Amino acid sequence: MVAVDTSILVRMIAGGDDRQTAAADSFIQQGAWVSIPVLADAIWVLKNSLKLSPAKLATSIEMLLNHKDLTVQDSDAVAAALDRFRSRPALGFLDCLILELARKAGHLPLATFDRTLGRVEGTQKL
Repeated sequence: MVAVDTSILVRMIAGGDDRQTAAADSFIQQGAWVSIPVLADAIWVLKNSLKLSPAKLATSIEMLLNHKDLTVQDSDAVAAALDRFRSRPALGFLDCLILELARKAGHLPLATFDRTLGRVEGTQKL
């Protein structure tokens, strides 16, 4: 299986350049792996550069998780992070993902200085 980088995911989600979008779609048809760092980077780009709303970010993440040709690393943790993000979008998806990866690895509590995140079960505000 091949892997993809941030630019491929962003192009798949946001479009914008028909040639690149077609190339990305064609490339992943053989099956492609999405690492956690690539997913996190793509979400950062979509949120901060392309200004996608929390609802559109959630829809994009769900599309990646359910895509027939993509395998997302730690998809169970990503799905749990998506559920938490949908119920508490003010946390931000990346904080939800960090918490769920720590939970999956058995390394709780997650220490944070973040006031909002620090109120979530499984964290400890310092």
